[in-house]
Amino acid sequence: MMTFFRDSWIVFKRAIIISSQNPLWIVIGLLQPILYLALFGPLLTQMAGMPGFPPGNAWLVFVPGLLVQLGIFGGAFVGFAIIYEWRSGVIDRQMVSPASRAALIVGRVMRDIVVLFIQGCLLSGAAFLFGLAVPLHALALGLLLMVLLGASFSALSYAAGLALKSEDSFAPIVNTFALPILLLSGILLPMSLAPGWLQVLSDLNPFKHMVTALRFVFRDEIWNGTVLLGFGLAVALLVLSAWVGTRVFERQTK
Repeated sequence: MMTFFRDSWIVFKRAIIISSQNPLWIVIGLLQPILYLALFGPLLTQMAGMPGFPPGNAWLVFVPGLLVQLGIFGGAFVGFAIIYEWRSGVIDRQMVSPASRAALIVGRVMRDIVVLFIQGCLLSGAAFLFGLAVPLHALALGLLLMVLLGASFSALSYAAGLALKSEDSFAPIVNTFALPILLLSGILLPMSLAPGWLQVLSDLNPFKHMVTALRFVFRDEIWNGTVLLGFGLAVALLVLSAWVGTRVFERQTK
């Protein structure tokens, strides 16, 4: 066990040093949700009184969706980096080392969690400037859910990138999954505004329940079955993603 933690820390330090040498990527990763916040958010303030719109300030509806979006998409594209590492021989050198295979992915995911947390704090700070007002414990839970999602998608992205070993194959897969997640999770607009058949379809999307859970949290309605469901799904996804990612790394030595 101590070897696992030591190896994970070594991989994490290497990854965080590389990220610190290119801090611009942290800003670039944050640019999309900031643009949504600035250019799309004000439109929702005009819709807040419409029938079917969730109760509360429009920012209490929109910002939770942006945090979920940041967690999902912030982790989904890291697979491009591991394809580059595989092509440059970094992965092969790590595979012949005595390092734990699980540590090779955990260390990288730890780096992604740190980057996402920084981005989430910056996004939340910008949202406060636009008019968001939530208790600190609600914001902390929002960042926690974002981190859980980011870690899950990071592990899956590394697994997919290492399995495919091709940007031409990896990019269409990410985009194919990203679009329905974005449209059916209510990230941009609450699904309560959708027609009945679309609401039924969105109920099959687990990320919709996470967005809804976070909106309850931001309204300070924490002890709610929807919140427990959303966080439970996030934890289950993280466990599954960690298992898949570890299996893919282990198969590279066979």
